[in-house]
Amino acid sequence: MAELTVLEEPLSMDLENPIPIPEPVHEPEPRDVSPVVPRPLAGKPADLPLTDTAAIVAPPVLEVEKLNLWYGAKQALFDIDLNVRNHTVMSLIGPSGCGKSTLLRSLNRMNDLVDSVRIEGAVKVAGDDIYAPGVDVIELRKRMGMVFQKSNPFPKSIFENVAYGLRVQGVSDKQTITEAVETSLRGAGLWDEVKDRLKDSALGLSGGQQQRLCIARALAIRPEVLLMDEPCSALDPIATGRIEELIFELKKEFTIVIVTHSMQQAARVSDYTAFFWLGKLVEVDLTEKMFTNPSNRMTEDYITGRFG
Repeated sequence: MAELTVLEEPLSMDLENPIPIPEPVHEPEPRDVSPVVPRPLAGKPADLPLTDTAAIVAPPVLEVEKLNLWYGAKQALFDIDLNVRNHTVMSLIGPSGCGKSTLLRSLNRMNDLVDSVRIEGAVKVAGDDIYAPGVDVIELRKRMGMVFQKSNPFPKSIFENVAYGLRVQGVSDKQTITEAVETSLRGAGLWDEVKDRLKDSALGLSGGQQQRLCIARALAIRPEVLLMDEPCSALDPIATGRIEELIFELKKEFTIVIVTHSMQQAARVSDYTAFFWLGKLVEVDLTEKMFTNPSNRMTEDYITGRFG
């Protein structure tokens, strides 16, 4: 016969006072101890963490002071104060119509082409007020390169697209132009893809290649600041990734101001981020701080998608 198991304690049949069942013991799950990959660093020196504000020692190359702008009777920008440090990337974020692109166009006086525009305040590039009387706008735009939202290659060869700005400046030496074209195409990450077809039409390039060609065209005149107005908005993810990688490389030589609607892109590529709302600068700070611990509640609500 099978042996009966004798219980050490009798079963309780008291339904009103049952013996409590002990809670199961859960072993804690092992923590992920994989190393954290730091974001790329801002400016120089590159051996200090981005979160250390003392590491950002470069002087501002671009200073916006109390900038106000009107389109006719409608005011579009209100008392904007913004500094952009040398060899850093500044992202301008905010919902549509908040003044990001208006500010960007004000940095190289493209708004001068609009008859109804009135501007007050100052914008300084390396200490020079670009709105001071007697400023040569053509010379200014040599210092402030511009890349637009939609790629706009000229109906010329790839070579002539990049050489165009140099020829306009009066450069005629063939070797100088050839070297500048190669340097600019390499700087835009396009040389290896087009070096064997420089005489082909630029209109035959893909959308991402055309945008990089426009960047190369801007680089050829060696500007101090590169302005980018949503350069990836019409590109596929692969082409967008190449442009973002390019931005990391370019900031070693240039200062970059980029307008973007993508929070993810701003977090990936920029050292500083400025948040705009209805023509006002709400907050500007290191990108890492703004995306983890913003100072303004409105900034937090926008970044987390509560509005906009």
